[in-house]
Amino acid sequence: MWVIKLGGSLLGSPELPQWLEMIAQHSDGKFIIVPGGGVFADAVRSAQTKTGIPDPVAHQMAVMAMDQYGILLTGLNPALVTASSELEIAERGWQHRALVWLPSRMVCADETIPTNWDVTSDSLAAWLASRLGAEHLLLVKSDRPEASEVSLERLVKDGLVDTHLGDYVVGQAFKTWVVHKQDSHVLQQGDSLQQLQQGAVAVRCAWN
Repeated sequence: MWVIKLGGSLLGSPELPQWLEMIAQHSDGKFIIVPGGGVFADAVRSAQTKTGIPDPVAHQMAVMAMDQYGILLTGLNPALVTASSELEIAERGWQHRALVWLPSRMVCADETIPTNWDVTSDSLAAWLASRLGAEHLLLVKSDRPEASEVSLERLVKDGLVDTHLGDYVVGQAFKTWVVHKQDSHVLQQGDSLQQLQQGAVAVRCAWN
């Protein structure tokens, strides 16, 4: 299983349909998309500013915003199907479908996940990769380091990932990668590690 996080910043970009088409064509039940929050999460931030609702409430709403973005992705590519539980993920995988995770059901049931804005869809994607025993986690970004490898610390300091990502990737069996939004070609051969290595930045999952 490869977990692929597609951020809300891709919404409206020409690259987003390319990623969805590539995933739909080559998934064979092995790729699962984690949606960002995008404009839907922005609406939650605005509502919190206006009303003063506490962070745990805003967190729940923001995770539900990810659900909305995920549903939007399936509207952009009908070959994609949603899954909101580990059982549904397994069933869609057996059916060789390309999956979009709707996270609110699973995330809101886990009381160990911090309920504030410090946890973004990057960390939740890593959380899911750990739960599923994934092989690779791909974080698709509008920007990426100009290197073949980067430390987790550098990513956090540069603001490319949230501060909690290390809680979910350090010590895990899966490999973490940062991929530029223009590099959907890394999936041209499906789950090819060689192709991935040619177009993605490997994350050194240590705090140094």
